[in-house]
Amino acid sequence: MENYIIVGILLVVIVLALYSSRKHFKGEGGCCGGGGEVKTKKKKLSEPVVAVKVIHIEGMHCEHCKNRVERQINELDGAAARVDLKKKTAVVSMSREISDEELKAAVEAGDYQVTGIELGR
Repeated sequence: MENYIIVGILLVVIVLALYSSRKHFKGEGGCCGGGGEVKTKKKKLSEPVVAVKVIHIEGMHCEHCKNRVERQINELDGAAARVDLKKKTAVVSMSREISDEELKAAVEAGDYQVTGIELGR
């Protein structure tokens, strides 16, 4: 009887581990310290957009990473970001001129690597 209980517990643990791993590899879990369930609020600029830049980013693996990068960029005055996890890019609309170094510093503060910055649209 005791063996059946132990086997049952082990089966439950294995099923939960497989479920969690599946979510992780689909980019839905929290691979880096947080859950991917919390969405960031879209930031709207109060002034007209004067420039758009595309930042290429390495090191993002899940929704948590995406949200973290968006928050870091959105903290900059005059910047609003949309991050595409699959393309590994952030499209940043700016209501003032923001240097590439300032954008890079904001992204890399979250332990991600900027591989390039280019002008958008």
